[in-house]
Amino acid sequence: MFGLTAALTAKGAEAKENWDTLCAKCHGAEGKGDTKMGTKLGCKDFTDAKVQADLKDDAATKAIKEGLKSDDGKTLMKPFDQLSDDEIKALVAYVHGLKK
Repeated sequence: MFGLTAALTAKGAEAKENWDTLCAKCHGAEGKGDTKMGTKLGCKDFTDAKVQADLKDDAATKAIKEGLKSDDGKTLMKPFDQLSDDEIKALVAYVHGLKK
């Protein structure tokens, strides 16, 4: 049991590191989307319970893997295809943990 807990803790730490490195520039350290770039791009506030309720794992995974574009084709979020499936899964779980 201890090994599993240590592995989950390590994944959580890796997810936070990936968040800080790849996501926080736009989404903010706390996930509020209140950075200059996040405001410009219309980033959602991941601390909001309603936003979290609407956030589906498969859609979040797809957004991280493939990126997001606006209706007129403008890139809103670039794909982070350098992340493994496990890293993406941990990052999605991390985002869910931002809910206040």
